[in-house]
Amino acid sequence: MSQQENKNQLQIQLRPEMADGKYSNLAMIGHGPNEFLIDFIFAAPGMPQAPVVSRVVMSPENAKQLLLALNDNISKYEAQFGEISQRRPNNQAGFSNN
Repeated sequence: MSQQENKNQLQIQLRPEMADGKYSNLAMIGHGPNEFLIDFIFAAPGMPQAPVVSRVVMSPENAKQLLLALNDNISKYEAQFGEISQRRPNNQAGFSNN
């Protein structure tokens, strides 16, 4: 790698408080003319409320890049581990468009 390439490389920082991640089994997606809003939610069976565990706001261009990256990673995952089933018991988990 040349010195110029090394200068342009983005250094990603994962803070310790973020390293454990958040579990989500539901996402609500909305958009306006300038941004996409994704609320990641944890819906527990039998619970009347489902908390938003994380909210991500991104530009339309970044949302499309995320879509392409997810498609690529899902294809690679399924090639290695087999097809991902799309079962949704009792409509309690999944993704929704606003």
